[in-house]
Amino acid sequence: MNEALREHWQTVYRDKGEAQTSWFRAHLDESLRLIDALALAASTPIIDVGAGRSTLVDDLLARGFSQITALDIAEPALAAARARLGEQAARVHWLVTDVLEAEFAPAQFGLWHDRAVFHFLVDAGARQSYVEQCARAVRGGGYAIVATFAADGPQRCSALPVQRYDADALAAAFAPHFALRDRSAETHRTPWDAAQAFTYVVLQRN
Repeated sequence: MNEALREHWQTVYRDKGEAQTSWFRAHLDESLRLIDALALAASTPIIDVGAGRSTLVDDLLARGFSQITALDIAEPALAAARARLGEQAARVHWLVTDVLEAEFAPAQFGLWHDRAVFHFLVDAGARQSYVEQCARAVRGGGYAIVATFAADGPQRCSALPVQRYDADALAAAFAPHFALRDRSAETHRTPWDAAQAFTYVVLQRN
């Protein structure tokens, strides 16, 4: 595991509250809209990559999904989510690891969700490793919903550089394993009301 990266995110989640992180949203509304549009079976295995303290797991549980994995490199982030969920936390598989090093079974998931992890991969080799992980872990016909900063979005986040994308470039990064099925744009408002442009793509595994 990249220890410097792990320590960076451990520190962020240990020292900052939700309202002090730019990516905080009470609910991941655009992700949920795209997930709802897929009309997945409740038994579909779903992974949220870079889950952090996000309430996506709460909202997926409320929708009846029964096989949810929340992955993050920072243990304090997942600990906060577990504490928030209380007894319901036992219904989620919590995985503290770097997504590039996670050991997934082939075709393990029907949906891979990532809001704002992929754009931190500024190294081409790391991006390729991520795509290979995603392609291996998502079953044929399954989906990946990936969100990054848009081409006109911020150039840095949490003091780290990011790679920005429009929908076509983001989909191309996952070709030929995935085909583009949907795209959307979102203007995220940070807790201090700054505007951040995001690109979302819905990709289907070939």
